[in-house]
Amino acid sequence: MDRKRLVNTGLIIILLAGLPEMSSGGEAPQNRLPNIVLITADNLGYGDVGCYGNSTIKTPAIDRLATQGVRCTSFYSASPTCTVSRATLLTGRYPERIGLNHQLSAKQNLGIGLRQTEKLIPQYLKPLGYATACFGKWNIGFAPGSRPTERGFDEFFGNASGNFDYYTHIYAGRNDLYHGTEPVKVAGYSTDLFAEAACDFIGRHTQSPFFLYLPFNAPHFPSSRNKGPGEPNIWQAPATALAAYGYAEDEADPQKRYHAVVTALDTGIDRVLKKLDALHLTDDTLVIFYSDNGAFMLPGRGLEVASNRPLRDGGITLWEGGIRVPCIVRWPGRLKPGSLSDQPWISLDILPLILSVAGVERPETPVLDGVDPLPELRDDTRPSPRRFFWGFRGMQAVREGRYKWILPKRRPVAQLFDLSSDVSEKVDLASSQPEVADSLRRAFAEWRSQFP
Repeated sequence: MDRKRLVNTGLIIILLAGLPEMSSGGEAPQNRLPNIVLITADNLGYGDVGCYGNSTIKTPAIDRLATQGVRCTSFYSASPTCTVSRATLLTGRYPERIGLNHQLSAKQNLGIGLRQTEKLIPQYLKPLGYATACFGKWNIGFAPGSRPTERGFDEFFGNASGNFDYYTHIYAGRNDLYHGTEPVKVAGYSTDLFAEAACDFIGRHTQSPFFLYLPFNAPHFPSSRNKGPGEPNIWQAPATALAAYGYAEDEADPQKRYHAVVTALDTGIDRVLKKLDALHLTDDTLVIFYSDNGAFMLPGRGLEVASNRPLRDGGITLWEGGIRVPCIVRWPGRLKPGSLSDQPWISLDILPLILSVAGVERPETPVLDGVDPLPELRDDTRPSPRRFFWGFRGMQAVREGRYKWILPKRRPVAQLFDLSSDVSEKVDLASSQPEVADSLRRAFAEWRSQFP
């Protein structure tokens, strides 16, 4: 049987059928805490989405979401790599503070990963009565005590690793699809499976607030390590997504196949948003969509087909293409639909945003590095005098206002850019504005000195 055509969504329903039924349908009760849906794309580039300037890739659901919320043009990930970006997202703390600043790979995915003493978003929300679920890519450790259902999530259906085969769900020769803490085998395209699980979860929680973390593995490249002998290492897209462009199932052009992978992701997001609409939950739900880091620009490995345009370079670097990513926030009645925000903010701020929305007072401990961005999302003219810091594999970067200071890898001389006029980082101002460059260099050194 053609595995690409076999989507056993019925098995997902069976897996989730034993979970408690929290609703009997109907509209959400008034005066309850808002639902929160946090959707993460995997290595989606800044220029891979229609509303961010791509006129080729079809992303109607994401584009429509932008017309209903705030599209952010200066949103940053706290890290240019998957593991670290997810760990910092869920904790609201810099990599240096949580002690995890490297990508988990191979057997590391089954280790402790993120320290088990770190507090995650669902652990703040559970005491308020939130139902919590994670469907998709975990990638921050899957040892006992590190798994999602042991860290505040009521439900988990997804992969432990950083990437796997979209159809067989194999990572490095083993099955990497889990329900709770147990490995399972479910036929189907991973994007479809995670969207289906999310819709089922939403349908069971119309009468109580929920937090849904939906970290899709798309459009991450599946990688040769996840293929059997003789299997082609290609971008994996379902026939329906390929057909949206008039492409055949055996289309060989990697650029075209990548387009279809992104469109399949958009279709999965569309299903979730339409489920909220159908259950009259849209007005009661904060939706945050963003990419974990920029698309990887690695010629020779089939990854250069993605786009971070107009930004420089991509994932695993601290150039803008590695850390500035698409982000849209929708909260009907609270945020102006169709608005644009160029205010810089960072994935560390998502946890404080969620706490603010849920009415949770900012804790004194653990120390949070993010701040609540709601005031800036509501008023793009509001000044935001913040500094943002990155350190990864010997690279260093600081952004303050219009300026960005960066010490690239293997380059002994730091550079300075004015992002207000040079978002592509082409004109180095370090020699013409040495006082600005030195100020940001010293700011980085002072910031870094607080961590062992």
